[in-house]
Amino acid sequence: MLTIFATPKRFQGLIGTLQRNAIQSWLMLRPQPEVILLGDDAGTADVAREFNLKHIPQVQRNEFGTPLVRSLFEIAQRVGKGPLFTYVNSDIILMSDFIQAVQQIRFRRFMLTGQRLNLDVTEQISFTEEWEHSLRDRAAQSGELAGPHAMDYFVFTRDTYTDIPPFGIGRPCWDNWMVYKALNLGIPLIDATGAIMAIHQNHDYNHHPQGKEGVYEGPEAQYSLQLIGGRHYAYFMLDLATWQLTSEGLRRPKWTRERCDRYLDMMPLARPQMKIWATPLLNLLRMDNPLPQVASRLQKIPTRLVRILPRK
Repeated sequence: MLTIFATPKRFQGLIGTLQRNAIQSWLMLRPQPEVILLGDDAGTADVAREFNLKHIPQVQRNEFGTPLVRSLFEIAQRVGKGPLFTYVNSDIILMSDFIQAVQQIRFRRFMLTGQRLNLDVTEQISFTEEWEHSLRDRAAQSGELAGPHAMDYFVFTRDTYTDIPPFGIGRPCWDNWMVYKALNLGIPLIDATGAIMAIHQNHDYNHHPQGKEGVYEGPEAQYSLQLIGGRHYAYFMLDLATWQLTSEGLRRPKWTRERCDRYLDMMPLARPQMKIWATPLLNLLRMDNPLPQVASRLQKIPTRLVRILPRK
């Protein structure tokens, strides 16, 4: 069984419509997941009753009233029934390819996420027989795939995320921390962008008193940056995934010079024991023309060391 959990904003105006669209899309998945709504924002209890969903109103919040990520994850794993959990932002529409993708993963522990596709939606979706086909066509024509920073859902195995810092949900850096933690634990980090179309319904930021600027530059955002360890840690993104899931199945990503640079730059932050060899390799990689430098350095290796180097 898969448990999906989310913490909706107030069900009013456009965001209320978009959240209802998202929740109904989760309930259309087959096999149907368990869905848990967390928090007590206006309308959440009513929607939970309407769709017969489990509702936990009391969650821990920070001084600004923002629900804490660690509280949401702790509650979901305590009351959820299944071995697999998905946190998803409450404006994200999921479709049949989501379940199909998750069912392909056979790792004992893992974290799976993917880039979202941004789409303008202003109306309540009618979930008739052809709703998914119609929405896919619309997204293919008008949608815009966001970058590797845009992760709005996280699938993970039970007890993988148990020591989360006090990030506020919906604020910067906590999603980067999710990537960091998977790499820190050494579990498969799966990029499912090529297998899952996760539709983000575009919206404004009226839920915050200072709008978008308040969300991404306010005191909560600054605190999140401190919690993650500073600006460098905020560059943990999806392009560091150790596996990729596409329509053709699970595979390792191809190594390019750019990927090597990112890996050698970021991985010592997640796994400090790598620094002793990753830093010299990164410096070598970033030279303008490293090959002659490598050759000259190899020539200076003492003969006695060359003799003991392993042969292929």
